Amino acid sequence: MGAATSPVRDEVLRAQVDGQLRTEESSTPDDITKGRKLLQMPGAALPFPPLKVLSNGRPCVMFQARRLSLRYQGQKQVDLTERAFSPQKSVDTSQSACRRDRATLVMRFGDVDDLRGLAIRLQLSNTFYEASGQWWFSVDSVSVVYNASQEAVFNASDVYAPSSSSYHCAHVSSLDRHSALLRPGSDNARRWTLTFVDFQIQAFNVTSGRFSPVSDCATFLTPAVLMGLVTSLILLLVLAYALHLLVHLNRMEDDGERKARGDFLPSPEQLERCCAENAAEKDLP
Repeated sequence: MGAATSPVRDEVLRAQVDGQLRTEESSTPDDITKGRKLLQMPGAALPFPPLKVLSNGRPCVMFQARRLSLRYQGQKQVDLTERAFSPQKSVDTSQSACRRDRATLVMRFGDVDDLRGLAIRLQLSNTFYEASGQWWFSVDSVSVVYNASQEAVFNASDVYAPSSSSYHCAHVSSLDRHSALLRPGSDNARRWTLTFVDFQIQAFNVTSGRFSPVSDCATFLTPAVLMGLVTSLILLLVLAYALHLLVHLNRMEDDGERKARGDFLPSPEQLERCCAENAAEKDLP
């Protein structure tokens, strides 16, 4: 995309977050670490309530973030936090949909600076894993749609949690310094950076207006890890049984060799009989 058709004007866009002005690109690693510690502290309330998608009058998807920002290559970032979550702005989610195993969250922002028809779309799925014995939901992809037909797709397969929980992560971003949970799924996506700060989402099992207990991205018990642990346990049991059979076969082989040589210990009955015969022979005149 050339400079004449750049989707973002070359100006500094500022956003007020937690009482201070800062930009995502100017944050240092130390600032990021301090921010993560702050977000994990009790009582660090988010500036806006969660966004809810209704199905048959009941919430089926809840989504919240402290900050939502995107940036096109060589341009300044655009902060969409207030547009997405402020009750006064009320983002358009009418194209969102929920089913038993699939859900789509669409946030339509309209025209934002040079971007025409800007929208962010999250595709979610719900899958049952036999290894863990429960349902897990995942964010399969996150797309940035702009200028009517342009789309940047990011794979988000590492964003998942049990369906009975909500998923939370300090950063869900395409930036490497934030673990890059969003990976470019197309060449167009490589020109964009997308970052959610203090990301939290829940789908398919929203029973009230509040998030269920959190499954944080820092935890390691994922479906893949659980399946790996179960597989390792099975392999250990098979190995232990094989060793037991091997030891048993070795003992049987040793016993067979001793019997073939006549080199084996007599039984107690044989010892008693032998002693009786020896005593009888001594008593003979």
